[in-house]
Amino acid sequence: MNKHAGGSQLETIAMVSRVTWIGLWLNLALAAFKIMAGTAGHSRAVVADGIHSLSDLVTDVVVLVGVRFWSAPADEEHPHGHQRMETMVTVVIGLLLAGAAVGIAWDAIAAMGRESVHRRGAVAFGAAVLSIVVKEGLYRWTLRAARKARSSALEANAWHHRTDALSSIPAAAAVGLAWFVPAWGVADLAGALVVAVFILYAAWNICRPALEALMDKGADETTRAELEQVVCSVSGVKDVHSLRTRFMGNSLQVDMHIKVDGRITVDEGHAVALAVEDALYALGPHIHDVLVHVDPWLPEQAPRAGADGEKHQV
Repeated sequence: MNKHAGGSQLETIAMVSRVTWIGLWLNLALAAFKIMAGTAGHSRAVVADGIHSLSDLVTDVVVLVGVRFWSAPADEEHPHGHQRMETMVTVVIGLLLAGAAVGIAWDAIAAMGRESVHRRGAVAFGAAVLSIVVKEGLYRWTLRAARKARSSALEANAWHHRTDALSSIPAAAAVGLAWFVPAWGVADLAGALVVAVFILYAAWNICRPALEALMDKGADETTRAELEQVVCSVSGVKDVHSLRTRFMGNSLQVDMHIKVDGRITVDEGHAVALAVEDALYALGPHIHDVLVHVDPWLPEQAPRAGADGEKHQV
C-alpha cells in the first residue's frame, strides 16, 4: 500500500465533501427558483429545466455517501482497498446523465405541436439565464477541485453541473423567443434535442473510462514507458520485465519483475526492491500500490558485442 498516500486521504475526503455540499445547496435553491419562476412566467421549458436540476441532487448525495466508502483503508475482506467504489459511482453518474438526456429529448418530441398559448414572463427568462451562469461557474469550480483531488466521481459530478447549464440554454431560448415572437417557440424543442445529444456524449465519455477500469484495463503506453524508465534508473536494477498496471479508482496498482545482480545478498536485493518502490511512490499519489518481484541477473546474461559489431545475448 502507498505509505505516502495516507496523510492526504482525509484532506481529499474533506475537499470532495465541501465542494459537493456547496453544489447540493445551490442545486436545491436553483431548482426551486426555476420551478417557481417557470410557473409564474407560464414557461413549460423552465419548469422542466427546474425538475431536471433536481437530478443533480441525486448525484450530489451519491458522491457524499460514496466518498466515505471508497476512501476507507484496505481491510481483510478488501485487501486492495475500496477505490473501485468510486469507479462504480462514476458509472452511476454517467447513467443518470444519459437518462437525463433521454428525458430531455423525449420531452421535446412530446411537446411538438402543442405549445402553450400563455405569454412567457420575464421572470422565467431571468431564471433560465441565471441557471446558465451559476451552473457553469459551479462546473468550473468543481472540475478544478476534482482534478486536484484526482476524483473521477467528483469530475463526473462537475460534468452533471455542465449539463444542467446546457439544458438551461434551450429553456432560455424558448422563453426568450416566445416572449418576443410567440410563433418561434418551437425553436427550443430543436435546441433541446441538440443538447440531449451533447449530454449523451458527455455521459459516454464519463462511463467509458470507468467501465474500462472495472475491466482491469491498464495504463497507456506512455505511462508504462515512464514507469519503466523510473525503475531502470534505480541503482542496482539490471532489467525490468512483466510490468503490469491496473486502475483502482483513479490510482494505479503496479507490479513487475526486476533483475538484480545474482551475486549480491538477499538483503541487498531487498534494498533494491524497496528503492524501486520509493522511486515509484515519489511520482505522486496516483501510484496506489507497488509490488516488486526480484529475479537474479548474472554477468553472462549481459549482451556482448560480436565480431560484426552487433550485440549478442549469451
